[in-house]
Amino acid sequence: MNSNRVTPLFKFSLLLVFSIGLMIVDSRSDMLKQVRVVGSVVTLPFEMLVTFPSRASRTVQRFYPDSSLFEQYEELRKKQAILDARLQQFEAIEMENKRLAKLLSASRQSTDEVLLSEIINFGLEPFNQNILVNRGVESGVYLGQPAISPDGVLGQVSETGYLRSVVTLITDTSHGLPVQVERNGLRTIIHGSGKPDKIIAPYLESQADIQTGDTLITSGMGGRFPVGYKVATITSVVKDANESFMKIEAQTTAQIGFTKEVLLLWNTDTLGNPRPPHSEENPDE
Repeated sequence: MNSNRVTPLFKFSLLLVFSIGLMIVDSRSDMLKQVRVVGSVVTLPFEMLVTFPSRASRTVQRFYPDSSLFEQYEELRKKQAILDARLQQFEAIEMENKRLAKLLSASRQSTDEVLLSEIINFGLEPFNQNILVNRGVESGVYLGQPAISPDGVLGQVSETGYLRSVVTLITDTSHGLPVQVERNGLRTIIHGSGKPDKIIAPYLESQADIQTGDTLITSGMGGRFPVGYKVATITSVVKDANESFMKIEAQTTAQIGFTKEVLLLWNTDTLGNPRPPHSEENPDE
């Protein structure tokens, strides 16, 4: 008896073949166009029945709104917007605290007196790389005063006003700075390349022990900068058999484009550098 019954698999296969055939006929001719029109009319009541709950809900809400729920929803949306805005402030404050902590750490590298100042203008032309800071002779700033950032040396004061001063960056072509290789103590002088964040070391002979990745720090020579502040990282060392000196380029550790504050240093251990106004001895003591 079971052998005479039609199996579900056979029914499914028959319907599948029939459906594929209808799709082929529909795609290649317009024979079923009227069928689709009639079918859409037939299925319309079913579509209305399925969508009735949502349409009824919208209609009821439109004519009989639950004002308390709507007000609660709007209040929650407002609070969410306020919390999102405050979260952005907290994230910015957290980043600011990290940056200031880094700045404070840089100021503790030595016992030199420091003065915090802000950058208020940039001048990064190829032959005139400098910044303007909001400190001047009123705060005791003097010509030649070293300027550093949390990441390394920036340059030195080249012009002073009563409340403003110009700092010439170490990337300026006119700036020279005595440095040493942190790895082995090799000393040389670096000069600005005229390009942002780039310096060159033109006076190292071809047999000098220097390589890509070496860190340059201030050597303390010349009496301007205290020893030990980071200056740059060697990025290129080119030796030419026909040249006595190597061509060396380096990336400054201080990223001027991301720097907001500058630390002006008083190297009080070096003769000839004035002391900051707040450190003057009281003659009555």
